[in-house]
Amino acid sequence: MNIERSIRTIAGTFVLVSLGLGIYVNHYWFLFTAFVGLNLFQSGLTGWCLMADILKKLGVPEK
Repeated sequence: MNIERSIRTIAGTFVLVSLGLGIYVNHYWFLFTAFVGLNLFQSGLTGWCLMADILKKLGVPEK
């Protein structure tokens, strides 16, 4: 699995988990969902993603 697929998988997991936590635990978890969305938006505009940098350092292949 390359970095791009890993980022999509991680972001999707974060969104689904935070939605579940927001529904069943505390509505403040929806702020985490918004945070993930804002990071995806920022990454789309700037081309820089912190998670990509982290995954590169962990040795995940780029392509």
